[in-house]
Order: sequence, then C-alpha cells, then structure tokens
Amino acid sequence: MAGFLGWLVVNLVVLLICFIAYSSQIFVIWPWYGREISVQLVTLLVPFNCLVGMLLWNYFLCVTTDPGHPPDNWRPDTNAEGYEVKKLTGGPRFCRYCERPKPPRTHHCRQCGRCVLRMDHHCPWINNCVGHFNHGHFIRFLFYVDLACSYHLAMVTLRVYSSLGARYWDEPETVELVLIILNYVACVPVLMAVGAFSLYHFNALKNNTTTIEGWEKDKAATMVRRGKIREIKFPYNIGRRKNIESILGKNAWLWCWPTVTPGSGLKYELTADDDGNIVSEEWPPRDPAEVYHEDPNHEFILPDSPWTYENGSVNPELQPSNSTSSPRRRKVTPDGTSSLPPYHPDYRPPEQDESSDDDYGYTDPSRVKVRRGSEGYEVRPAQREDMLARYLLEIGETPQRYHRYIPQPESEDSDEDVPLGQQHS
Repeated sequence: MAGFLGWLVVNLVVLLICFIAYSSQIFVIWPWYGREISVQLVTLLVPFNCLVGMLLWNYFLCVTTDPGHPPDNWRPDTNAEGYEVKKLTGGPRFCRYCERPKPPRTHHCRQCGRCVLRMDHHCPWINNCVGHFNHGHFIRFLFYVDLACSYHLAMVTLRVYSSLGARYWDEPETVELVLIILNYVACVPVLMAVGAFSLYHFNALKNNTTTIEGWEKDKAATMVRRGKIREIKFPYNIGRRKNIESILGKNAWLWCWPTVTPGSGLKYELTADDDGNIVSEEWPPRDPAEVYHEDPNHEFILPDSPWTYENGSVNPELQPSNSTSSPRRRKVTPDGTSSLPPYHPDYRPPEQDESSDDDYGYTDPSRVKVRRGSEGYEVRPAQREDMLARYLLEIGETPQRYHRYIPQPESEDSDEDVPLGQQHS
C-alpha cells in the first residue's frame, strides 16, 4: 500500500507541473497573441519550455535513480583516515537492521528498508531517498522549479498588466480569467514552499552537509554550549568550490546539466587544518552522558568530587555562603512555633537568643548576621528607631519604655565667653 501511495503522489506531482506549465500557455498566452505564431511568441515560450523540460527530466531522474546502498561484501578499513565509528563502543559502524557494516555518512532508511549512501532524507514527493547518486538530480530539480515558476509568474503577470485599461477586444475572456486565477493559486504556493526548501538545500550543498548531518551539527553545538564536549570541526567541509564539485561534478559548465555524481559513495575527502594535516575527528561526536542510558553493560563510576562544574571539573567560583555561621536551624514561624507538628520526627523546639532579643521582640542591629560569598553582601539598613534604641542601650536605658529625665550637671566654668567651636559638650 505504501508503494501505491508513493506512486500516486508522484503522478499527482507530474500533473501539477503539467497543469501549471501548459494551461498557462494554451489558455492564457496563446489567446493573448491572437492564436497566431509569431517571433515574439516563440521568443517568450521557448525558454519557458526549456526550463519545464529540464524540470521534468531531473524529476524523472530523482524518482528512478537508485541513491546507492553498500555492497554486500563491503568491510571498513579501520586503518584508513576518516572512517566513522559507533558512538558507544568506538568500533566500526554497524546497521542492526541490515546486519552489516555501514560506510561513512550512511544511514538506514525505514521507508526503503535498507541503508542509503550519504543519505540526506527520504522525500515522499519523489517516492525515493535522496542519497549519493541522485542528490545532484534533486538539487537541479529544485533549481529548475524555482526558475520555471518565476518565469511562469512573470508571463501571467505581464498578461494581467497588459489587460488593464485595454480596449474591449483585448480583455481576457471568462475561461482565460479563470485559468489566470487557477495558475496563481497553483504556482504561488509552490514557489514559496519549494523556494524556502531550496535555500536550505543550497546552503547545505555549499557546506557539504546533508539534512541528517545538519541535525548532528546542531546537537554537537548544543553539547559544546553546555560544556559537555570541546568544539569539533565538521570533517567533510573541504571548501565551497570542492563541496559543490563533490555533488554536481568538477566541470562548472555542466552543473545545471544532469550528470552522474562523482565517487563511489563509500569514501569521502576530509578537510585539512591550517598545517595541512587531515582532520580525523570522530563524527558524529558522542554525548558523554549517552553511554549511561544506551549501553546496558557500561559500569557507572561516581566522580571523585560531588561538586562538579560543566565538563566534570570543580567549579572555581563555588564558595560557602557563611562558613562561620552556626548549623542550619529549622525555620520558625513568626509566632514562635515550629513549622512541624510535635509528633514529627524532625520537630525541634524553637530556640531564642536571649542576648539579642528582649521581652518586647527588639533585636540589636549590631548582631544582625550577614552573608558573604557567592550570594553577595547583605546589610540591614539602619533606621531612626534603631539608632535611638542603640543610643538608649549605650546609656543604660531600655528601649520602648518610659524614660525618666536626668538633667546633666552644670559645668563650673561658664562657656559664655568661650567661642562656640571650642565649647565641650
């Protein structure tokens, strides 16, 4: 049933292409030129039909070309540069569905039921996988869809513009007007969807990245940002020109012409560093925590210190909030009772510091504790009442009570003749 639905989608795509391409020429452009062959008509329609022909040809190649699969007798060369390894064991990659080794950049497609060389994605619109041998046809198909739809919209828009303010014999008929609307409805969404899809794949072609490898690069960037791994260079980015040549061929004049993708799909050129040495990074990078979840035979080992920071090292900024403070006490509610019931095992009677609190609930501001360390520095602001209470304590009085007036003894020496700045209080 999946095969029938796949071929049904392919036929619908062909019908949509033919409707947009030929209904506009037969029912819109041909009546516009008076249903007569002219040099202007040929000059307008020949380029458009060439684009439509290249579009259909590349679409046919995308559907019928085998994307490539590993040979039955293929075995990895573990001594060669750039061979990919399994994430968990570090050995050669092995497909548990096909039960055979996998070459670099190869992935298993569940829709096709086999491994695909340099798999990009499984496209339902072509009922096939986009792999090593049909990736170039797929890129050219997207390119010609963008050109043909843009040319089509330009032609139809020019016809609509010419009919504005025209005389009665140049106005579009009912059938022509309906076909103009249908062509806009069919072509504009196709151009917007395929255009956005084309931008993504053209950028991937420039960076020599498949859709699956793009997901792997995003995952690696996330692990680098979280400090799990160090930054790893993508090993297959060999330069913009060589990246395009690896898919469309070395001759730039034939990039728009259907050609066979170079290479066997079993081995790929790797990038080199500044010194000219081949980068042999492990790709895709492994998540250090992934082995604990996926490998049942992996032995879990606790780290040496419970205080870890990002990649497992000790956080250099980790400091105690108050190393000299007393042990942490259970929170006490404002009314002096514990937040736990008396029958609770962790219940502790509330403790009060008699040296700092009096019968009226006053606390000496000088005894307020502060926290110094990673949380910052906290200081309770002094108020006028606190300053008055501190002064009363210094002279031996009790705050918040009636106070008796004690006159200060008069000095024997009169200060009337002494300047104000030299008087003693």
